[in-house]
This record gives sequence, structure tokens and C-alpha cells, in this order.
Amino acid sequence: ELEAITARVREMEKEYERLKELQLEAESHLIMSSEPGLFLKTTEEKMEVDQRSIYVGNVDYGGTAEELESHFNTCGQINRVTILCDKFSGHPKGYAYIEFEEKSSVKAAVELDESVFRGRVIKVLPKRTNMPGISTTDRGGYRGRFQTRGGLGQRGGYYGGQHLRLRGRAYRGRARLLPWYFPY
Repeated sequence: ELEAITARVREMEKEYERLKELQLEAESHLIMSSEPGLFLKTTEEKMEVDQRSIYVGNVDYGGTAEELESHFNTCGQINRVTILCDKFSGHPKGYAYIEFEEKSSVKAAVELDESVFRGRVIKVLPKRTNMPGISTTDRGGYRGRFQTRGGLGQRGGYYGGQHLRLRGRAYRGRARLLPWYFPY
């Protein structure tokens, strides 16, 4: 019985090694045969692609990539149509990006701003390039627990003899305001 188990373990180890070799072979084959535009390596390449792309807003939720491509085919050769979807539900978010072959196609596509696509007036803009380290949602300031408007709040909750009323996320009962207070 013990010999049968050890034989089975040896068999499993050999299979593991074989699978490992197949995985390495598949990964190397994928990297070698990948399209040049599939893995963008530098920010210059990303910026160049963004200069050939447009943002399309207010897209109908039932709209497909093929319909968007046919709507914008008069502007020039289209490389890619990307309709963004919610990662949890899978439903479209209502906007898309279209990448063209030529930069001149972007100007022609922007001319289709406020045109009607599937009964909705769409918004067409040149795609902006995201700069690393710059966020449009960054509101600055201290994002910790004791932030108050005007920066006047102190830990005890009193300022100048009067009780400071905190709003939003900062005030959720006594235990949050006083970190040294533990009821149990």
C-alpha cells in the first residue's frame, strides 16, 4: 500500500514537471507571437495611441462595437473600438473609446459631436492622455480620520469653548473620535 502511494506521488511529480514545461513554452510562444500594439511598453507609445483615439460619451447601452464602427467609418480606418463595462455587473457604462489608424481621423470624428447614435445625442471628444501621478479625483488634504472643514478640529471635539460638530465620515460615535476609548 505504501509503495502504491509513493509510486502515485512520483507520477504526480512527473506530471507537474511536464505541465511546468508546457506552461513556460506557452508563455514564451505568446510573448513571441504577440501583436506589437498588444503590450504597450512606454508612455510615448501610449500617448501616440491616445492622439489617434476619441472618447464617445452617452452611448446607448444596447450599442455594439460594430454599430459604433459603422457610425464612425466615414472618419477613417478604425483599429479598435472599446466599450467600457462595469466590472461587477458586466453592463455597459455608457461610453466608449475608438482608436483610429491616422491622427487626422480624430478631427473628422470630433465633427460628429452631438450626432445621433441609436436615438441618443452622443458626445465626441479627443481622448485625453492620463499622466502618471496626476489624478483628477485627488482632492488633496489630509484624508485621515480627524479631518474637518477649515482644519480647526481637534481630537477632543471642542474648539474655543464650543463643541465642534463634525460631519461626514469623521463623526461616527464617540469611539471613533477618541481612539483611546475602548468599551470592552
